[in-house]
Amino acid sequence: MVTTRQVRLVQRPTGLPDDDTWEVTTDELPEPGEGEFLVEIDHISLDPAMRGWLDDVPSYLPPVRLGAVMRAQGTGTVSQSRHPDFPVGAAVTGTFGVTERAVSDGTGVRVIDTSIAGPATWLGALGMTGLTAFHGLHEVGELAAGDTVVISAAAGAVGSVAGQIAHAAGATVIGIAGGPEKCAWLREIGFDAAIDYKSEDVLRRLREVAPDGIDIYFDNVGGEILDAALANLRRGARVILCGAIASYNATTPPPGPRRYMSLLVNRARMQGFLVFDYPEKDAAAIASLAAMAAEGSLVSRETVVDGSVADFGATFLRLFRGENTGKLVLRIAEIS
Repeated sequence: MVTTRQVRLVQRPTGLPDDDTWEVTTDELPEPGEGEFLVEIDHISLDPAMRGWLDDVPSYLPPVRLGAVMRAQGTGTVSQSRHPDFPVGAAVTGTFGVTERAVSDGTGVRVIDTSIAGPATWLGALGMTGLTAFHGLHEVGELAAGDTVVISAAAGAVGSVAGQIAHAAGATVIGIAGGPEKCAWLREIGFDAAIDYKSEDVLRRLREVAPDGIDIYFDNVGGEILDAALANLRRGARVILCGAIASYNATTPPPGPRRYMSLLVNRARMQGFLVFDYPEKDAAAIASLAAMAAEGSLVSRETVVDGSVADFGATFLRLFRGENTGKLVLRIAEIS
């Protein structure tokens, strides 16, 4: 038997999670059975969507049960194995939870090549983050050369990858982010313009930098910024609903979009999607993203916080204070 420390959800938060939301426990794991393997976790992904999993409401995934280990993507190394596809020493990624070790039967787990990119990147640009950006633009947004693409939370994990994909496809790309440093970074990685929502009027600036209107709006925020984008659509525009971080910790339902009639006037459409919707296209998407990274047209940036599983709660709050550029990752162990 081996032991592991892990983070459990013990109280559903109202608003932002706090120390009372979590409990760190030490538990024993069984030896891997036939067709199973043991993973030593080294990196844990932190994502805005996690906040929605804490509420006991219907959603695209069941809520995390009270008393259960917090759901999370992670990377690690196989240390014991009775599974032919996951030998000892293999680097893997999967939904292992906020834990130091996990026993898995391989469901939803992939072997990753850390000679191509480090584990944090496999949780970001070459993982679910990259797939979200890729599928959102291509499957929902029907991205084409010449499009004007606007992305909110553009310096975040999904937004920064989406902008680079659109740029590589020949689109004009405008990012909305918070603060001059994030906006400067967006221009460095190929965005044609960046709007600082903290110091600029987003509605007015969109009309200045996209005078002919927006073809694709990739929304990670919701709220007032979504309304500003709706006011600047052009005919046939596609609004991609990926997330709404502005309202994830709201204690009352946020108001709906006020300028939704722009969809009618411009014969536009607004569509939500999930990264899980296109499993048959994942392998081709990852191959495309890896090729972009190899040729230098995809820059992956991660905000990596060193700590232990006990630091999960405090690190998670960084997402809602905008303290990350690119993907936010908690590193709990060094890899050899």
